[in-house]
Amino acid sequence: MLRILSRLVKGEEGVTAVEYTLIASLIAVAAIVAMSHVGNKVDQPRTTAIPQSTSAT
Repeated sequence: MLRILSRLVKGEEGVTAVEYTLIASLIAVAAIVAMSHVGNKVDQPRTTAIPQSTSAT
């Protein structure tokens, strides 16, 4: 039992994989939030810059 616990404490491959997964997921979330925010800012001027015609000719 002690031998198994000592191997788990010394093994760092799993810890590194978990750390990289957490970093990648944080980057992905930040990119999604940033793209969503930029997309809303880009879409807003397009819809408000063109005046809506109220008179029919």
